[in-house]
Amino acid sequence: WIHIYVSMLSYTTLLFFAITGITLNHPTWLGGSEQVVQDYFGELPPDIADSLAAQEPDKLEIAEWLRDRYQLKGKVTEFEIDDFECMLVFKGPGYAADAFVDRETGTYMVTVTSSNLIAVLNDLHKGRDSGIAWKLFIIDGSAILMGLFSLSGFGLIFYLKRRRVPGLWTSLVGTIALIAAWLIWVP
Repeated sequence: WIHIYVSMLSYTTLLFFAITGITLNHPTWLGGSEQVVQDYFGELPPDIADSLAAQEPDKLEIAEWLRDRYQLKGKVTEFEIDDFECMLVFKGPGYAADAFVDRETGTYMVTVTSSNLIAVLNDLHKGRDSGIAWKLFIIDGSAILMGLFSLSGFGLIFYLKRRRVPGLWTSLVGTIALIAAWLIWVP
């Protein structure tokens, strides 16, 4: 029963990682390497622009105004301030937005780079810019479930007398094939 329920619990996740494993290996097949780049220019509202002169401008106010103005997605992964400009980076799976704000004039440039669904799914597969919860619960959780699924399936072979020896031999051949592929084809 462990094998059945663990496999059904992890079915969709296992299928997701199987399909995105192929699309990661061949990103050009379905356009996973294509990107759309858009540039935006403008000037911050006077009240926000005035705050740029402060020693420490209000980072949250600047980030949220830009997010609202251009529907920017993702998490702010960088926010750097020097004497001349503020630089913000928003990142999410298949998505990045870089903003540069001139501290003296309040003018800015935002460059948004977005990808199609295949690239987003590939980034989710890798855990790139997907957040700690996705990495822990989906990636690590599914790895644990797949391990339980594999081990419980292997354990089942010991209860099937007619299939035990051929099953163990098949497992040994699969293990040898994996090691041989590694030694032969991996530089």
